[in-house]
Amino acid sequence: MVITTHAYARAGIVGNPSDGYFGKTISCAIRNFRVTVRLWESPRLEVLPGSGDLCQFNSVNEFLRDVKLHGYYGGMRLIKATIYKFHSYCRKQGITLHGGNFTIEFESDVPRLVGLSGSSGIVTATMRALMQFYKVEIPKHYLPTLVLDCEKGELGIAAGLQDRVIQTYEGIVYMDFAKELVTTRGYGEYRPLQLRQLPPLFVAYDPARAEISEVAHRNLRALWEAGDQAVVSSMSKFRDLTDQGKEALLKSDWDALGKVMNANYDLRRTIMDIPPENHRMIEVARANGASAHFTGSGGAIIGLYRDEEHYQKLCQALGQIRCTVIKPIIYG
Repeated sequence: MVITTHAYARAGIVGNPSDGYFGKTISCAIRNFRVTVRLWESPRLEVLPGSGDLCQFNSVNEFLRDVKLHGYYGGMRLIKATIYKFHSYCRKQGITLHGGNFTIEFESDVPRLVGLSGSSGIVTATMRALMQFYKVEIPKHYLPTLVLDCEKGELGIAAGLQDRVIQTYEGIVYMDFAKELVTTRGYGEYRPLQLRQLPPLFVAYDPARAEISEVAHRNLRALWEAGDQAVVSSMSKFRDLTDQGKEALLKSDWDALGKVMNANYDLRRTIMDIPPENHRMIEVARANGASAHFTGSGGAIIGLYRDEEHYQKLCQALGQIRCTVIKPIIYG
């Protein structure tokens, strides 16, 4: 029997990048893209390479372009770290696992390194497959913490809880990462939002604008740990913006939500370096009457459009700078 699990892309609606700094965020799942993991029993334990792990290229130029856009890492290290952390968790919990071996593989159509959380999706989907294979239940509220530990604790990837929370819960989720919660119990407060209507969201991305997110996060982390007042103050402001965004979502007040999303990006610019080509995406969207800010670390933006005519206008304008524009599918 083949076990098949999924994890979907995600976009931060408001609050990022404060999730790793005791902030608040609201995120949505994007079911247009997903990671799929397949696992089946086999004589030996084998981790099969994914597309990012392949070592064959048609030319040196193709190789150089791949490294420039995507770095040196694929998904195998994420799967290996997840297997290790899963077994460590079970040992600490006193859970006895059967000794069967398995083969595991993954595939993903999540655009790589543009801030849509393809990497954490690999870990989340792998964790779900291991839970099924070993018939182990990990509490839903704790699963994002364990997923983050695979990446941050095991591989040294600078990241926060937001991506792992929304990929666990899906839908649209309000998250509070207050220090007194995260430091005492290891997880925050996660509340799925039940909305009267979904906001008219668009997402635009360009794979050519890929950047390794942990670099930006590592720089921000250094400032935070040094007690930089601008960074510390901004994280408090992100919490306030998230609460304003939550109120706007619950009231279906899209004008207010758009202003909050714009303010989120403007605040982000005061504490993080934004590559000009990524900022250009924001400029084009705003010049055409849309709100916009980053879905995550850069390379993709999220915003609000007014109606179908406005959406088509955005598609045309952003298409001129090589961006693909989609309407995110949030619920199945």
